[in-house]
Order: sequence, then structure tokens, then C-alpha cells
Amino acid sequence: MRKFRLISGLVGIIIAAAAPGVAQDFSLSEVTEAWLMGPHSDYHSPSFTHWNEDGEVPPACAACHSETGMLDWLGADDTPALSVEHPGTINTVIGCASCHVSEAQTLDAVTFPSGVTIGGLGGSATCTMCHQGRASTDRVLTATDGPDLDAVSPDLGFINVHYAIAAALMHGGDVRGGFQYPGRAYAGRFAHVPSAGTCVACHEPHTTDVETQRCLACHEGVNDIRSIRTRHADFDGDGLVSGGIRVEIEGLHSILGTAIADYAREVAEAPIGYASESFPYFFADSDDDGTIVPEEAIFPNRYASWTPRLLMAAYNYQVVAKDGGAWVHNPAYAIQLLHDSIESLSERVEVDIGALTRP
Repeated sequence: MRKFRLISGLVGIIIAAAAPGVAQDFSLSEVTEAWLMGPHSDYHSPSFTHWNEDGEVPPACAACHSETGMLDWLGADDTPALSVEHPGTINTVIGCASCHVSEAQTLDAVTFPSGVTIGGLGGSATCTMCHQGRASTDRVLTATDGPDLDAVSPDLGFINVHYAIAAALMHGGDVRGGFQYPGRAYAGRFAHVPSAGTCVACHEPHTTDVETQRCLACHEGVNDIRSIRTRHADFDGDGLVSGGIRVEIEGLHSILGTAIADYAREVAEAPIGYASESFPYFFADSDDDGTIVPEEAIFPNRYASWTPRLLMAAYNYQVVAKDGGAWVHNPAYAIQLLHDSIESLSERVEVDIGALTRP
């Protein structure tokens, strides 16, 4: 019988909040209200409703998309830790017990899809387990192994890194979450500063909102965190260095998107388009107009003319697209992934890379 300790986790929170002699700067009702405002409590989110028609969340997805699955992965249901033995229960969000059972409190190390285990995570461990992505350099290399980078193969399909992959970006080259081109060096974990080096140091743990005032206190002269940059090179080659580092990443991302489209048309001889909200994201652009309309963004129309070179670049395009905070989590790593993908495609299609800079 599965013994999920949901009640004990909740009781533990209540006791901690009410424990005599222990200073508290919050109340249980305030914490609950904060959690209700955050994404982990959203019962209507596809993250928690996608499997409703199936009646259960499959074990491969349950650890992060069902509280029962997360407790299973933690071993809080008296099953082995770090694996999921049973499907998750639908309509269960990531609630209090997910992060407040003792197994979650003592979790300190997480293994990434590359097989690399990162320890010393402390309070960021439970965040890391679900925000690490589901693919890596290693998987892309295995899929694209072969002598011809530019040969269309019916055996290739798009590899999706998954979503909300902040931990994969933060740890950078150490965990190989992006596709790292052989022979190139990549930035490791972006440690930032000691007071802002963990997930909960920057994000309120229940709402997940960013504590922006702390950023602005150190980065003087800006009133919007999107204007922050500590690297002042012109990475995207547009001649401008006045905006935040986010602008440089967006510029490179746009260049890569254009290069992917040009390569697909000229080398793979099959126009491609991208739809950010429709799986599997890359589709055949039937009229080659550069836009994927809803009628095209359907699974039967998924892009199918992949070459190894195209797949590598498209994977990195998605990696940066699916971490909206890449410019904070690890800007150097994001820029390196985009730069190297553009450089690779430029070997076969015309891309002006002379003005681009790699950190």
C-alpha cells in the first residue's frame, strides 16, 4: 500500500509555523496565499492536466507533474528513492508536501540527463530535479552519429530538451544540457554572487517571483533587471552594446532562426518553420512564407527532413527558447550555444559571422 505522507508534510509546516520560541516572519495563511499565486498550484495548467484523459500520469513524467509522483521519486512513499515505480495521480499539483517532507529537505544531489551528478545543491535540489531538462549533448551526439553532417536521414527526429530548464542552463557546460560542439569550451555553472547563487535566493519559493529589488541594489544605474549586463562585447554583431545582455541573446537567437530556415531550404531542400507553443515545434513550412499558421502546426506536419547539422542547431535554438531566463541563469553559456550553432550552419549557408563575438 502506498503511504504518501501528504498529511505529515502539511502538519510539519503547521508545527514549524506555530512552534513556540521560534521566530517566524510569515504565517501559514500567508505562505498558502503565496503558493496559490504561483505556477506550482495551477490546477488548470497543462503541466498538471495533460494526462487527465488518460487517467494517470506516466512514471516517466510523474515526478514533476504530480505530487504523488514527486513523493514516489523522493522515496517518501516507502519505495526506492530517485525513481518512480507507479503512475502519478492526475489533478495533483506540486503542493506543500512535495518540498517539505524530510526526504525533500535532505536531498542534496541530482543527476542530470547527461549522467552527471551535481551535489551540494541544498535548498535548490528539489528545484533542480524538475528544471534540468530531459536531453543533453550526449543524446544529440548519439542520434546524429554518422559520417555526413548534411545528409537527410529518415531516422532523425527533433529532440526536445523539455521546458523550464533553468537548472540545465545554470550549470552550463558542467552538465551538457545544451548541444556542445566537439572541440569547443563551454562555460560551467554561473555562480553569480554568494547571496544570489541559488534558486531560492532569487525566487520567492512559493510564488516563484523574482526578488528584483535585490538585483537593482547591486546593479546600480538600471531600473529594470532586463537592462543588466556585465559583459559589454557586441555578441550579436549589430553594432549596439547599450541594451542588457538579454538583447544580445535575443539577437543571436534571431540570427540562428534565420540560418536554420536558410539551411533547411537550401541544403535539406525542405522549408522549416517554428511554432513555440505547438509540439514538436518545428514543422514543414508548406508555403515557405516563414510563418507556421495553426493549420501547419499539427503533429502530422512535423518537420521530417533532418540532417545531423540541422538537428544540432535546432536543439540549441529550443534550449535557449525554453529558458526565458537564460540571460540571468547563464548568459555566457547561452551565447556560446547560439554562436557555435550559427557558426556550424555558416559552413553551408551564407551567414555573416564576422561581427559575432564568442565569450
